[in-house]
Amino acid sequence: MPRNALSTSDKAQVIPATSFKNSRKSIMNAVMPVLLFLCAIVSVMTTIGIVVTLATETYQFFKKIPIFDFLFGTTWSPLIPPKSFGILPLLGGTLLITVIACLVAVPLGLASAIYLSEYAPKGVRKIVKPVLEVLAGVPTIVYGYFALSIVTPIIQQIFSGTGIFNALSAGIVVGIMIIPMVSSLSEDAMSAVPRSLRDGAYALGATKFEVALKIVVPAAFSGIVASAVLAFSRAIGETMIVTLAAGSTPNLTLNPLESIQTMTAYIVQVSLGDTPHGTVEYGSIFAVGMTLFVITFLLNILAQYVARRFREEY
Repeated sequence: MPRNALSTSDKAQVIPATSFKNSRKSIMNAVMPVLLFLCAIVSVMTTIGIVVTLATETYQFFKKIPIFDFLFGTTWSPLIPPKSFGILPLLGGTLLITVIACLVAVPLGLASAIYLSEYAPKGVRKIVKPVLEVLAGVPTIVYGYFALSIVTPIIQQIFSGTGIFNALSAGIVVGIMIIPMVSSLSEDAMSAVPRSLRDGAYALGATKFEVALKIVVPAAFSGIVASAVLAFSRAIGETMIVTLAAGSTPNLTLNPLESIQTMTAYIVQVSLGDTPHGTVEYGSIFAVGMTLFVITFLLNILAQYVARRFREEY
């Protein structure tokens, strides 16, 4: 009898096993799409719930406070009489922190990305990139105390008369925090540039620095700009660093050495439980949150547009 031949009893055992495997695959093929859809719908429903909550409470707030006074008022004093709800001081403080952070993060992050992509040996890159990305895992409250105890004293030594709470210290540390975002995303975009473009430039006599700046960076421009916009969006939403280091003074100023208050810091201040539910002061939390949501939403749309508009396909 040939070795590969199966007896009648062996065939009877193989057929049920094969049938069981096929039925299990059929069940998995039917169940997995439903399970994955439920996982996806959770995030969608969560987003819808957040938007509905913000919109509902914001609507109740604007029934009591004119929206024009809210958007264009230059005084923010919702807790201390005479009460005023002009968001421009909070918006100005938020943008001041964000601009300082981007001035720190974008050049350093881009330089780090160029080094990792074009200069660093493979062994060094495997070590440096994970170490750089560790910065993204540091709790933001640790960054806040770092700004308060290390960066602020240095700024006070350089600029005499600077207070303990100032926008410059908070902005610098927020910039340090978002460096990994700029560096990692930009480096990924540069690594996606085909090697043939680099080799062609080297064949024409270009130096490594010229290749990096004139070939690789323009080719990866969409990814670099998208990383900068996303970092800008991340800096706008930062909370603990600005709460600890920037202060709680809603001050409409361009001087980074003064104490300011951001939108997120105000939300933390009022959310501590001292403000009664249903009051105008309580509703101002949601109005500020809705403003912050709209800004970050528009920035994300801008990042996606830039990525599509300037994307290079090879």
